[in-house]
Amino acid sequence: MLTPYQAETKKFRQGTDTPRDYLERTIARLEEVEPRLRSFASLAIPRARIAADMASRRWKAGAPLSPIDGMPIGIKDVIETFDLPTMMGSPTYDDWRSGRDAAAVFALRDAGAVILGKTKTTEYAGSYPTDTRNPHDYERTSGGSSAGSAAAVGAGIVPTALGTQVMGSIIRPSSFCGAFGYKPTVGGINRGGSHDYQSHSCIGVIGASLEDMWATAHAIVERAGGDPGAMGLVGTAALSGSARPAALVLFETPGWDSATAQAREALMARVDMLGRLGVRILSRHDDARVQALETALADIRELGLSIFGFESRWPANSAMYRDKLGLSPLVHDRMERAAALGLEGYRACLAQRAALRAQFEAIAGEVDAFITLSAPGAAPRGIQWTGDPIFNVSASVLGAPSVSLPILADDGMPLGLQLMGAQHRDQHIFEIAQWVLAQSR
Repeated sequence: MLTPYQAETKKFRQGTDTPRDYLERTIARLEEVEPRLRSFASLAIPRARIAADMASRRWKAGAPLSPIDGMPIGIKDVIETFDLPTMMGSPTYDDWRSGRDAAAVFALRDAGAVILGKTKTTEYAGSYPTDTRNPHDYERTSGGSSAGSAAAVGAGIVPTALGTQVMGSIIRPSSFCGAFGYKPTVGGINRGGSHDYQSHSCIGVIGASLEDMWATAHAIVERAGGDPGAMGLVGTAALSGSARPAALVLFETPGWDSATAQAREALMARVDMLGRLGVRILSRHDDARVQALETALADIRELGLSIFGFESRWPANSAMYRDKLGLSPLVHDRMERAAALGLEGYRACLAQRAALRAQFEAIAGEVDAFITLSAPGAAPRGIQWTGDPIFNVSASVLGAPSVSLPILADDGMPLGLQLMGAQHRDQHIFEIAQWVLAQSR
């Protein structure tokens, strides 16, 4: 169902395919599935066709702007675009327009990417769901908050879409929808013009392949950098090949007991396979430092929510002043808890987060990656709950890069295997992921 783009660019050079033809296949797939999938909040098809025609001429002339020149992409609807509204999944921002592109969107256009439209999000990229469905079962959620981005990629509409993650909003929906997912090192991709701006949030990519995600992220950072004051994504323009890991940490996270038996068995089967291939596997059961880290992370969900809530007071309370009834009870509750936390409580949370990051980095710097599930199991039935982010919160709060591979299954549905590692080793995580993926085929 996935539709990788990088695999098609050779045909563009040969003249046997064009970005415009690729876009027309994208639009045909959109028209086929979107009435039930509901992945897009708004579309820019006429402008997309013009952009695809321009890209087709550049590929024909042997002068593409970048590896993603002509690539259709969806933009999560908390990230500003000059030509489409940014409505953030809330009636309080109905048809709101900033009149500018976010930094990442500017960079994508500058690299020749074709903005197909804005993908649906949960309310303010939080927990209150949107109406997007799972492409593998329309009676299940696609996850959140990057619901539309994951569904559009998983359904084979677009090869990549931008998402954001402050708790589990890229990796979890990618897992549910059978797509690849990438959450970069915190600060790795410039968030200017994104309304998911909390201090451990980041813009990331959901894609049809590892190569598509890396090419997209690198094209953005090459043109817009990372967050102000941050190094940005570190790595070469193209992945340099797979890397066989010497040592991995089996990372149970606080979510281990909530995972389904089938999900745990699927993960352990892969871990055992890697062990037989000579990879050294560490875990809390045989390494004291890993055990200490797992114990220290027991309450990381609450820590992440406390920081997220306190840092959300300005936009949420501002919207509340304008339209209190336009906000869900979840936002009201989050603001009450943020007020109760107070400034000193918030500062204590930041100090705790810094200590946990140092503890994690001390281990992550000595192994190739941490390996775990991307979600506790298959996408939940119904669309009233976007699923549990417990397997994703650690990478978010720790600021660590994370990749989800769609190579596991649970209850007849896709399930992701997650790899995460030390900050700024994003490319190494991708190369480990390439090797793990090759062993799984």
